[in-house]
Order: sequence, then structure tokens, then C-alpha cells
Amino acid sequence: MESHDVIRLAFKKCGPKEIASEMGLSLSLVYKWAQPNTELGSGSRNPLDRVNQLRELTQDTGLVQWLCQKAGGYFVRNPRSICDEGFEVVPATNEIVQQFADLLSTISKAAVDNSITDDESEQIRAVWEHLKGYAEGFVRCCEEGDFENIPKPGDGRRTFSK
Repeated sequence: MESHDVIRLAFKKCGPKEIASEMGLSLSLVYKWAQPNTELGSGSRNPLDRVNQLRELTQDTGLVQWLCQKAGGYFVRNPRSICDEGFEVVPATNEIVQQFADLLSTISKAAVDNSITDDESEQIRAVWEHLKGYAEGFVRCCEEGDFENIPKPGDGRRTFSK
């Protein structure tokens, strides 16, 4: 989905007139944000494109993390896809279950005294982020159709990396 498509969908929740008024911008500019930016002059570089360019120039995902926090969430980078050689489904599934168990163990150890310190919170966050990244790798391999040729046990094919 292109940035102008995202903005066009957002306009269904809050109309361009209200946005232009609240942001002190012309209505025509706000409407152009929801159009493709073409060489013929229609559309305009919208705020999403500008933030993405800033991220690319700085190579700093802190910008995205800040936006995610403002929206009530967290940024999790998708792992690089390495499913071209395939992976074994059962070991990969077991690894996800084990990492989830590790997360629960980390939480339990931190909460044993009915209090969780800042350091313990950071440790829980780190384990959670690792689990989310691993699970995303698993899902991406599924989406890439890697289950079509599930290897037989012991045929030497590897699992995807953490």
C-alpha cells in the first residue's frame, strides 16, 4: 500500500476539511496528500513520505519507535527473510513455544516479590521483542510458501535463524 492510500483511508475517520483546519493548512494541499505524487503535478509529497525519507536519511528507527509509542504500540523490525532453503516446521514451532516459555519464566522471576523493577522491565521487554521477531520470521516463511516442500526429518535442511 502506498502512503497516499494510507492517508486516503485515514480520511474516512477524520475528513480533509477538519484536518486542514486543525493543522492550519490549505484544503487543496491536504487533498493532494491522498493522491499519487506524479510527474504531471497531481499529488504532493505527504507527511508519511517525508517521515520515511527522514528515517532513510538518518538510518534511525527511533523516529518510527516514537510514532508507534504515540499510537500506543511498539516498533518491531521484521527479520530478514531466509526461507529460500526451507525450514523444518516442528523444530521452528517448538522454538516459538520455548521462547514463549522463556518469556513467562522471565516474568515470573521478576514478579516473585510482587514488584517489577526498571531493570526487570527492560529484561522482559528484551525477551518479548526477541520472541516477536522470531515469530514474525516464522510467519513470513509461512507466507512465502515454504511449507509447500516440508523437508523430511534428517534431510539436512535448516530451520530459519533467530
